[in-house]
Amino acid sequence: MHRFVISRLLISLALVAVSAGLASAQDRRQNAPGEFDFYVLALSWSPSFCEAAAERGNSGRSQVQCSRPYSFVVHGLWPQYERGFPEYCQRPSPRLDRNIMTSMLDLMPAPGLIFNEWDKHGTCSGLGARAYFESVRKARAAVKIPEEFLELSEQKTIAPGDLEAAFIKVNPGLSSSAISVVCSSRRLSEVRICLSKDMQFRACDEIDRRACRRDEVVMPPVRGG
Repeated sequence: MHRFVISRLLISLALVAVSAGLASAQDRRQNAPGEFDFYVLALSWSPSFCEAAAERGNSGRSQVQCSRPYSFVVHGLWPQYERGFPEYCQRPSPRLDRNIMTSMLDLMPAPGLIFNEWDKHGTCSGLGARAYFESVRKARAAVKIPEEFLELSEQKTIAPGDLEAAFIKVNPGLSSSAISVVCSSRRLSEVRICLSKDMQFRACDEIDRRACRRDEVVMPPVRGG
């Protein structure tokens, strides 16, 4: 029995040492600007955001976005590790010029969103603010939105796999291993697409960790305008 206990203890100590070594290796890169593996482009379904905001009584804060006929809008372009992601890589974050913020309102329809994305994710890109938001624009241009979702006039119920398939159909090179659907409650929240640093579609396991597990999601219709 004594020998068994000692063996278990030695194995436990060895596992702790290995885990510490792995954690140390990851920590050396943790939150270092520019040190990441790929990007995730997060495209938010604006009608779901607006419907949820109205239910929470926060419609005033989202009035500008929700008064316009947006479909998919850019939530963000996020540097990612193969496992996990960096965030808030520069504290305090470099100042974001108002002209840069204004120039992005066609893709990211809220100044607060633009600032928050720069603060949390953009500072991890290793790029200055102007170059980072140019990358956001390039990433968005690399992805075609299926035409049936651009002016959705009626509520639609769709399987996450069918939504992914619609994007794959109109985006050559995009595969099911590079796209994920995210839901909040029963509504579609986002479509997330993995991109290399040069804005090519690439496979990634990380985004599937938070993928929607529902059989179907609801897409509220596009309103406003």
